[in-house]
Amino acid sequence: MLAHADRRLGETIEKANRQHHVRRLTRVGWNRAFRGNAQGWGSGTVPREGNHVEMHVDGTSALPAIVAAVRGARSFVHVAGWTVNPDFAMERTPQLVTLRELLSEAARRIDVRVLVWAGAPVPVLHPTRAEAQHLIDRLVRGTRIRVALDKRNRPMHCHHEKLIIVDGTLAFVGGIDLTDLAGDRFDGPPHDKTAQLGWHDAAASLTGPAVADVAEHFSMRWRATTGESLPAPLVPAPTGSSRVEVVRTVPEKTYADLPKGDFSILEAYIGAIRRAKRLIYLENQFLWSAEVVALLREKLLRPPTDQFRLILVLPRRPNNGNDDTRGQLAVLEAADRNHRLLFGTIGTPGRERPGVYVHAKVGIVDDEWLTVGSANLNEHSLFNDTEVNLVTDDAALARSVREQLWSEHLAFDCSGRDPLEVIESEWRRILSAPPPHRQPLRPLPAVSRRSARLLGPLKGLAVDG
Repeated sequence: MLAHADRRLGETIEKANRQHHVRRLTRVGWNRAFRGNAQGWGSGTVPREGNHVEMHVDGTSALPAIVAAVRGARSFVHVAGWTVNPDFAMERTPQLVTLRELLSEAARRIDVRVLVWAGAPVPVLHPTRAEAQHLIDRLVRGTRIRVALDKRNRPMHCHHEKLIIVDGTLAFVGGIDLTDLAGDRFDGPPHDKTAQLGWHDAAASLTGPAVADVAEHFSMRWRATTGESLPAPLVPAPTGSSRVEVVRTVPEKTYADLPKGDFSILEAYIGAIRRAKRLIYLENQFLWSAEVVALLREKLLRPPTDQFRLILVLPRRPNNGNDDTRGQLAVLEAADRNHRLLFGTIGTPGRERPGVYVHAKVGIVDDEWLTVGSANLNEHSLFNDTEVNLVTDDAALARSVREQLWSEHLAFDCSGRDPLEVIESEWRRILSAPPPHRQPLRPLPAVSRRSARLLGPLKGLAVDG
């Protein structure tokens, strides 16, 4: 009886949450996001041909690439983030170079602008308004760096995207914040730090025509925040063979240029999951979204093929929403009648080590569709925070990124191997084996009861508006 009541309560809250989102997006003409695009695109912008995308897994790959790009910039560097730390070490050898030093040196010769969230007005979230202002004051003091603090966020939400645009021809889009708050972003395999929480993350560098859409998004936010219009971004020449779309979450009534908002990240995810036939692979900081979980549940209950598998990599202990994530896993476990679901985390052997935090936001479907960016699979990122992701249907790139991630997690080269064979022979073995073992991949702790997942949906109903 308790289990039955637990299940019914969970279903009722989640249904109400989904209905609320449908009503809200229908009012602003975005109910198409719940249908998804059949090709996995969004409808806020258009896919552009002729791009080159390079994936940077972990900070040890992304941060050196960012440093090199900033040092080579010829006209401007524009940075948008959730928060930044002026003392964050962007380079550690042959000597330490902080974010402030890197940007201030660039600002002596070119235009450097930094746009970050203004912080929480009520000091229950961090950074607070005072903390955000203090960090920015330290960043610009004695430099030519120009900054703006964006207060145009929905209550209890934030500006979460992480963007760097260089000269209008190169953009970095991903999940890596330029701060050491909560953990060390300058991390990479084998993730064996002993003094500070390790960090698994991802970002993509982009060249080609789609860079113009990243630059225009930054320009829109800068104009709304400062009143200053930047030169219209020029569309760069083709640099590669990847078709890429810049998809976003921008809540309605946040910016005058987007009065109805943009919910194309949700639209792209929904479309890609619906079309999946063989494999859905998700790395994410959270799994709160009732919309996404409902679709994943249907895939498990009614698999499109016998080969279909759902693989999830999540943090062992999310910095908030822990029970929500595990509760949603319980939904998927209950639907997994034929053992098509595997989920794990990244860890390091030995209790003396602080562990690894999974912060990446990557989705891959059938080795044909790839997204990477700042959006988590929760209500904040899909409905309420500002976010930017890249989406591509470059199958060779999607497969290459999956193989790169799996090779890191499984500690052997997965290149060229059939994904189903790797899942059954390696993923399943490692996730069922008791630690310690040499692979970074680890089982997640036992999932919660269904009712333990209610915090996320309840918070959504309370603060979504």
